[in-house]
Amino acid sequence: MNKLRIATRGSALALWQSKYIQNLIENNTEVEVELQSMKTKGDVILDTPLAKIGGKGLFTKELEESMLRGESDLAVHSLKDVPVVFPKGLILTAISEREDVRDSFVSEKFASFNELPKGAKVGTTSLRRKMQLLIKRPDLKIISLRGNINTRLRKLKENEFDAIILASAGLKRLNLMENIKYFVPFSLDEMIPAMGQGALGIECVDKSEVIEILKFINNENSVIATTIERDFVAKLNGGCQVPIGVNAEISGDIIKVRAIVGLPDGSEFIKDKREISKADFKNFGTKLADEFISRGAIELLKRAEEMA
Repeated sequence: MNKLRIATRGSALALWQSKYIQNLIENNTEVEVELQSMKTKGDVILDTPLAKIGGKGLFTKELEESMLRGESDLAVHSLKDVPVVFPKGLILTAISEREDVRDSFVSEKFASFNELPKGAKVGTTSLRRKMQLLIKRPDLKIISLRGNINTRLRKLKENEFDAIILASAGLKRLNLMENIKYFVPFSLDEMIPAMGQGALGIECVDKSEVIEILKFINNENSVIATTIERDFVAKLNGGCQVPIGVNAEISGDIIKVRAIVGLPDGSEFIKDKREISKADFKNFGTKLADEFISRGAIELLKRAEEMA
């Protein structure tokens, strides 16, 4: 096989991610790579919060359909946007080394989250972020913020918000920090990220020749950490549009796992933090989810969907 076709969204960040994988493949193999840009449902519907659009795969379905039609060979996703169940004929074949997994406070007016005045307007579409912000500060006005990363920053500069919350990885990949007055990452204890945040997931057609070409991209620690995170979310039957945060942080042979599930308004939540040996990572995400279920997580998530 001497050519691969990557299905990609057309946003600046999606194109950066796809070009990054394109360069990795072309610099490490004899394979030529073509990018195919397309729009997903999540890109087209911008006037509705993601949770209200409903369904999983808002940023992946059209790319998957292109692969299933035989028009593309693989797709590069922000792993946090990838559902835990794949259509028949497609697989998650590689997970890249992670960029910064943290969420960041971004503002033109206030130097930190703690400096926000009472009733400040904070922009985010994520119910996970909304929940964790309101746990800390119930007085905040959380306002839906859609659009690509540059659109969100423009809205901030036009004073529509006092602050917005963005994934650090996207800001770093596009070198946008220099255009921001105040950029402060939350610690993992302050705001637990989404499953897979900071990693790129390579989804491809289930063909051995394609899988063989892509397997060198796999990063062992990324695979271990995101397996725990995705297993946790899968057991809870959640997706990227529900208020679930989970992160596995690897340091040497130790993994710290942080997880939170709750209501979007932050009024009720279940939160935990565990340390395990790296050797014990298999099935840990599922076991932790079982503990959350015994503490009422499924009921909380059902109520969260009704509130969204």
